[in-house]
Amino acid sequence: MKTILSSDTMDIPDGVKIKVKAKMIEVEGPRGKLSRNFKHLNLDFQLTTDEETGKKKLKVDAWFGSRKTTASIRTALSHVSNLIKGVTQGYRYKMRFVYAHFPINASISGNGKAIEIRNFLGEKKVRKVDMLDGVSIVRSEKVKDELVLDGNDIELVSRSAALINQKCHVKNKDIRKFLDGIYVSEKGAIAIEE
Repeated sequence: MKTILSSDTMDIPDGVKIKVKAKMIEVEGPRGKLSRNFKHLNLDFQLTTDEETGKKKLKVDAWFGSRKTTASIRTALSHVSNLIKGVTQGYRYKMRFVYAHFPINASISGNGKAIEIRNFLGEKKVRKVDMLDGVSIVRSEKVKDELVLDGNDIELVSRSAALINQKCHVKNKDIRKFLDGIYVSEKGAIAIEE
C-alpha cells in the first residue's frame, strides 16, 4: 500500500546555516562545513520557517511512497542531525589497546594524520593507518593505552576507527583466547567532555 503523502520535520538550531539544493544538503556551523548527497533517495527536501516561533525547519516529504521510502524519511533526518551535531559539537571516538603479553606500541605520525602500530602479538611488521580527511588522532594523556579520534563527520571518524581496528586482527589463532587488538571503548561528542 502506498501513502499519498508522508512527511516529517526537524528544527534547525541557532548558529547553523543549512542550504538545500537538488537533494544536496550543506550544513555550516562554528566548527566548519559539511555536506551530504541524498540523490539516491526519492524524497523532497524543503527549508521552511515556523510562523509562530520564527525558527527554521527542514521538511522532508515522500509522495506516494512505499513502506521503505517512508522509512527513509527518518533516516535522512537522522543523517542531517548528525551533520548539525558535527558542525556544532564534533565527534570523538576513544580506542583502547588490549594485550595479554606483548605491549602494543603506537606512534602517531604526520601531525595527527596517521598512526603506526608496532609489536602487535610480537610481530615485527609495522602497521600504518592513514586517517580519513578531517580526522585527527592523538594519544590520551590521562589514560594509558588510549587513542582519541576527533572530527566533524561521524562517518569519517567511525570509519577511521574501524580501519585501525581492522589492522589488528589476530590471524591463525583461537580468537576466544587471543583477544589482542585496538577496540573502540567510547563514542560521543567533543563539546560535552570539555
